[in-house]
Amino acid sequence: MPRRLPAMLAAASLALTAAASAGEPRPSDASSGIEHFKPEHHQTRGSVSLAGKRLDYDAYTGTLVVHPRDWDDVARNADPDDKTGPAEASMFYVAYLRTGTPVADRPISFIFNGGPGVPTLWLHMGAFGPRRVVTTDHAHTPAAPYTVINNDFSLLDASDLVFIDAPGTGFSRVAGKDHDKAFFGVDPDAQAFADFITQFLSAYGRWNSPKFIFGESYGTTRAAALVNLLESRNRVDVNGVILLSQSLNYDVLPDHPELNPGVEEPYELWLPSFATTAWYHHRLPGPARELGSLVEEVEHFASGEYVTALHAGAALDPQERQRIIERLHAYTGLPADYIDKANLRITQGGFQKKLLEETGQATGAYDTRFTGPIMDPLSKEADYDPYDAAVSSAFGAAFNDYVRSELHYSGGRSYRQLYDIEDRWDFSHQPPGSPVALHQQVNVMPDLAAAMTFNPNLKVQLNAGYFDLVTPFYQGVYEMRHLATPAKLQQNIEYHLYEAGHMVYVHEPALAALHENVAAFIRRNAGSGSTH
Repeated sequence: MPRRLPAMLAAASLALTAAASAGEPRPSDASSGIEHFKPEHHQTRGSVSLAGKRLDYDAYTGTLVVHPRDWDDVARNADPDDKTGPAEASMFYVAYLRTGTPVADRPISFIFNGGPGVPTLWLHMGAFGPRRVVTTDHAHTPAAPYTVINNDFSLLDASDLVFIDAPGTGFSRVAGKDHDKAFFGVDPDAQAFADFITQFLSAYGRWNSPKFIFGESYGTTRAAALVNLLESRNRVDVNGVILLSQSLNYDVLPDHPELNPGVEEPYELWLPSFATTAWYHHRLPGPARELGSLVEEVEHFASGEYVTALHAGAALDPQERQRIIERLHAYTGLPADYIDKANLRITQGGFQKKLLEETGQATGAYDTRFTGPIMDPLSKEADYDPYDAAVSSAFGAAFNDYVRSELHYSGGRSYRQLYDIEDRWDFSHQPPGSPVALHQQVNVMPDLAAAMTFNPNLKVQLNAGYFDLVTPFYQGVYEMRHLATPAKLQQNIEYHLYEAGHMVYVHEPALAALHENVAAFIRRNAGSGSTH
């Protein structure tokens, strides 16, 4: 028989009953206001083999209903003429809880991808869930049937796991008046996740468990804002924040920096990833180099002579300019005349196309180990991302099959693998200490710094791939080194780099190392929970 729900959940009931139409919009009794969603809950059992040992777990699939900040749970619908009801979201999750272990001190990790507009099938089916889809390491994965295997690197050996889909993505849905405004933005999204986590802690009796947050890509932006809300507003101390492919400050992102002249950091922070990519594809001039020493040398050049030359602008001495061009050629493998025409400022798309242009191939952006044909030889930049084309179908098909055939869940909805909401996303953000939201490039570095200062025991782990041009690994290092915290809190941060791309887990050796590093981080920072 499946293990019983935690007593707290059973006593409160919480309306977590399975129903064929649960989670979809439905009216309720008018006397209690309009409710669009009902929480739902479904339980199965399973096992995973880790290091040759069987680990049994209970899997819970379902939804929790969350609301915007300042929602009144007594007067849900203050306007009797409003037939749309207040905005709310039904957030889908899959929770894996190890069977037969005390829940009070067992670590629990809340895991999510980013986008915005992307559900959490990537980390679920690629990194830490009990099942993993097999993809070709650095080439296009053949079409279905795809292979789903036991995940030897599931994180269940160190922590219970909760994979969460953001509002509107995956099986999650939004409804009600102004629901776009209520959930699609940096701050309302973080609020929705804070609401979800506090509800989950109550529903599953996990308030006293060591708590960890894991975010990937935009999920790192969310994680920084979220942990500050949990710490400062909800008074929930978090043991650790784990970030993969970090982006906290959008001013230093490599997204069309040519449209933001005068801001030179993106070129500085890109350069080490250009060098590692050229190294991987054997495009660096001269004798073969060892990767670690190359990275150290390029980082020193990028943050020294290179950024100084960029900041000089038109005042740069011609001889110094030529010397910088030669160094850039040595570190990127790109022709000197191309670097000269680019005015020393190499863009992501330009590098992707130019590096292997004579072969008719372009590199990926999310993972530059992947290559694909150049569609338009006359284009200035790469036309598409070969990595995205290579693996997206495998992940989508594998999860859709797994969630229905093994977890026995569908909820009567289709699974939104990509929810195109970026044009509706409110990127304004109210950082700690600001009386209003700031309409500028997103920067949640103050949020992470505030959380670490509020809770000086909070630990942070940065993970990044050498071959990522979307969130370059040196960007994450740069952001961490510039957090406005007391100097001693820098010792709370640890760094891990992998010979992989944005989603480091598609490269199995990197996945093994990622699991080892994350599991060790959780055990070190979970107190007595690390023994279970």
